[in-house]
Amino acid sequence: MKNRWRKILPFFKKRRKSLFAIIPALIIGAVVFITLLDNVRTDTYDIQRFAVSEETIRSPITIENKQETDQRIREAVDAVPDRYSISEEVTEERLNYINEIFEAVFKVKEEHDEDAEDAIEDIYQEEAVELKALLSEEISSEISEDIFIILLQQPDTALEEAEKLFSEALEEVLNKGIRVENIQSGITNVERAISYSDLNEDLQGALIELADFAVVENSFFDYEETAQEKKDAATLVDPVIIRAGETIVREGQTITNEIYEQLELVGVLSQDGNIYPILALGFLAAVIAYFFGYESFQIAKNRNWSILPIIATVLLSALAIFIMKIQSVFFDQSNALYLVTPIAAIAILLKILISDRTAIRLSILYAILAAFMFNNYIAGMLHVEAAIYFLFSQLAAIVLMKKISERLVILKTAIGLILIHSAVIILFLFLSFEKYTWFDVFLYIGFGIAAACLSAILAIGILPLFESFLGTLTDMKLLQLSNPNQPLLKKLLVEAPGTYHHSVMVANISETACEAVGANGLLARVGSYYHDIGKTVRPGFFIENQMKNKNPHDLLPPKESADIIIRHTTDGANMLKAHKMPKEIIDIAKQHHSNSLVQFFYVKAKELNPETDEADFRYPGPKPETKETAIICICDSVEPAVRSLQDPTPEQIDSIVSGIISSKISDGQLDNSPLTLRELKTIQHSICDSLKGIFHSRIQYPKEEGDK
Repeated sequence: MKNRWRKILPFFKKRRKSLFAIIPALIIGAVVFITLLDNVRTDTYDIQRFAVSEETIRSPITIENKQETDQRIREAVDAVPDRYSISEEVTEERLNYINEIFEAVFKVKEEHDEDAEDAIEDIYQEEAVELKALLSEEISSEISEDIFIILLQQPDTALEEAEKLFSEALEEVLNKGIRVENIQSGITNVERAISYSDLNEDLQGALIELADFAVVENSFFDYEETAQEKKDAATLVDPVIIRAGETIVREGQTITNEIYEQLELVGVLSQDGNIYPILALGFLAAVIAYFFGYESFQIAKNRNWSILPIIATVLLSALAIFIMKIQSVFFDQSNALYLVTPIAAIAILLKILISDRTAIRLSILYAILAAFMFNNYIAGMLHVEAAIYFLFSQLAAIVLMKKISERLVILKTAIGLILIHSAVIILFLFLSFEKYTWFDVFLYIGFGIAAACLSAILAIGILPLFESFLGTLTDMKLLQLSNPNQPLLKKLLVEAPGTYHHSVMVANISETACEAVGANGLLARVGSYYHDIGKTVRPGFFIENQMKNKNPHDLLPPKESADIIIRHTTDGANMLKAHKMPKEIIDIAKQHHSNSLVQFFYVKAKELNPETDEADFRYPGPKPETKETAIICICDSVEPAVRSLQDPTPEQIDSIVSGIISSKISDGQLDNSPLTLRELKTIQHSICDSLKGIFHSRIQYPKEEGDK
């Protein structure tokens, strides 16, 4: 068993830094998966036909009801009447027949003399026979001689009027189309036109008999046009779609066959769970976990592999997911309660506790989760408005929190959030197709105002917890520690005024240098204030506090003097721990001298005893592990060196700063710091500029007579 652990432990030690990404990623991935499981999983129901539904059931998916669509298509197709096409050839043929009859009648009447009244019947009989001989066989075979005789007996004016009337009536009827089933109605229409005319009864009777011959079928079934019409009708039928979220059955409603088939279609009756949404959720959780793990790794890397910022990030992310989940329980399509969610509080805390970059990146992840979280538990739906609202809310909070000088800045940020929330809500309302009353507008804006206020209250309430229990150092905490009324700073000012002045000078120089390379200037300033707090234990043993007093080191052996000087780092660290100061400040107190050599007393001891061990005159360290501590280490050596000069020139300042930095590099005092050579060059220029501004040459004013 021991051998197995011996093999496993080195494996974890080699991959210790990877755990800063893997563990937070697994935690957040699991939280996302568990939280969103209800939002993507479809509930199933054991319901029988004609039973009463115990709850309202909505469709979890958007799907076409093909059975209903097919039924509507059949109804639309059946509603299309048969299409008929009128044969112009038949129409023209029948009109020509009528024209032929009247032309033949006029021709026969012109060829015969009708003066003999006693033989008139025989004459008309002969003329009728002659007339039939002139006409087409179809006409002569269909029309009786009696009709011809009546026509031959009529005067020309009556015949002309009869021909015009009959042709117009026949053409009108035929143009409307005559089918087999309405031939009689067509004949009736022609007869009606004749009967309403001023023609004599005999002529009307002949024309009515002629109508039976003239009116025939001229409208025939058009298969191609009918088929095309039915096809067009089927195409115009919209598919019957059951939308995701659409109510299929309400609570207390009877489950009819139609409703049962719809429930079966959307899959809520199937007892076989659909695994695809679960797989998709797993993929989503894995993607979010990956990005969260990557961000956690970057946070740990930038914070000297401290686990506390990672814990804070995981807790805040879990809190954001928890807040959204709780709010989604009360959210419904009929309300807009997602607008009340104080998600901006998380963005504010991430900016204060971690960084702007982390706050922005995680805000995007929270917005994506909101789209799934507020889908009203309908699988496949996304609430895009909630995602956009959350994203704007968080980004606005990050941008508005420009400079964190006091906790009241959060309240000022809330005022800006109110304006942003109101603008986004009004934008949603204007873009919506739904009609909203003024009451709705003010209600939703009130939700946005509530969210801004809750975000500020939540941020102010939670921030001290992270500062205290997690030991997270924030800018606001640093600003509190920089107050001169802090007990330790007052102690330093009263008991070691020279050290206090030195600390203030180092603070000014190191802050500027840190900002030049992107380090935390405020941390460097506050850390500089406390870095020499250990000198208050024996302030008189440090030259800056001796004023014109006798130097006590003159009476002590070099080794004892060196021990007193070296001990101020551990004394300071112990004092800071006793006052529960942040770890970052304590580390600065311990590391600001690295493992440097107390050169003055070492040389004196060497003169007395050549066998003196150099290690006895070195600070215990550890070496600076952050940019801020390394910069303070440099500035702590540079400031007294330049101050010791009498009217230092810019050239002297450049030479001293360059020499001190070079000696620290060559002595390995900066080996554990993340500073690069390029950054050290930038730091050197910044320190030189600051010192030249402090120790600039002054005008020598002439003394008046009598002055000493």
